[in-house]
Amino acid sequence: MTDTGGRRPLGPGLGSSATGDGLARRHRRRWAERAALGLALLIVAGAGSGWAVYAKLSGNITPDEAAARELARYERERPTALVRDAQNILLIGSDTRAGSGNSQYGRDLGSERSDTTILLHLAADRRSATAVSLPRDLMVDIPGCLRADGGRSVPVFAMFNQAFQVGGSACTIRTVEKLTGVRVDHHVVIDFSGFKDMVDAVDGVQVCLKEPIDDEAARLKLSAGRVTLDGEQALGYVRARKSLGNGSDTERMERQQRFLGALVDKMQSNDVLLNPAKLYPVLDAATSSLTTDPELASLRGLYQLVRGLRDIPTEHVQFLTVPRESYVYNANRDQLVEPEAAKLFALLRADRPVAVAKDVPDVPDAPTGNASTAPPGTPENGASPGPTFEGNTAAERTCE
Repeated sequence: MTDTGGRRPLGPGLGSSATGDGLARRHRRRWAERAALGLALLIVAGAGSGWAVYAKLSGNITPDEAAARELARYERERPTALVRDAQNILLIGSDTRAGSGNSQYGRDLGSERSDTTILLHLAADRRSATAVSLPRDLMVDIPGCLRADGGRSVPVFAMFNQAFQVGGSACTIRTVEKLTGVRVDHHVVIDFSGFKDMVDAVDGVQVCLKEPIDDEAARLKLSAGRVTLDGEQALGYVRARKSLGNGSDTERMERQQRFLGALVDKMQSNDVLLNPAKLYPVLDAATSSLTTDPELASLRGLYQLVRGLRDIPTEHVQFLTVPRESYVYNANRDQLVEPEAAKLFALLRADRPVAVAKDVPDVPDAPTGNASTAPPGTPENGASPGPTFEGNTAAERTCE
């Protein structure tokens, strides 16, 4: 028996190197534990960062609590939604001069008006979207509304944009619902600065100009052909009225529709909606100047809204102006063309296909029956085509 000097003998085949192997194993185990801890910390930090981003974007949005209270007061007189999952969102471009970045467009006159108003209808199956521009000079019945000073206005027959000036978004929504019979599910108000920043966030939007523009009032000096507009240029382009084209508000709305179509196409073609790195600056710019109904006033609410939009083909994202003509008592005002406007509103209420085309001379009778899941303008079961309204889609290119 070999003297081990009182030490416990090592097992057969084991020598001093066994101690080194044990140390190595313990070292690898400690390294793995540290790595796991580090990974856990990174995950926690990432989650914290993600939550911070979520909280920031959600905090950017201003919930329109006053409008929600006012609309709840008149709930019994509001239209009923006819088709489950169809959505109608009222988009309001405010001409407020208050707030950061807006004062450069004029002085604050103490009240703001709706510079642009669009009723956006999302089909229940999310296969199409239809955006209907409502002229600010359209003569409409405006109900009695709660004013900013706490008093109430009296019902009046006046220009459409007076509704926002008198009673803000709630008054505008009630006016639109009274005019169209369409239930407004959500509303979004965006100011000049927010629009401009959103265009800059997608690195500009390309438009096609048939002739050069040199307009000092609109701060525009552009050459003809394909031009990429930055935020400031885009704002001048969509707001200019008397200095571009024939100076009509109808042409201005058509220009806005073409621009919005180009913006939709830019966001879809660049995968902005699917790329968090690209989407964040767009969301940050957009949410910083948004006032929405409380249900939309969070990143989750907005995500639920836009989730179904990203798969709609651009040819099924349609833009049109409500059928209108000069007001019989004042050529500088507008009135609805009937029965064409009523047919359009009926299609929106029933979530029926709305077809658009350029230079449509008149509008045929509306189809009847149940809501369709066919793409816009597709006849059902061999039936005659439904109404076709003058407009365009996000897939169209004006200089191709």
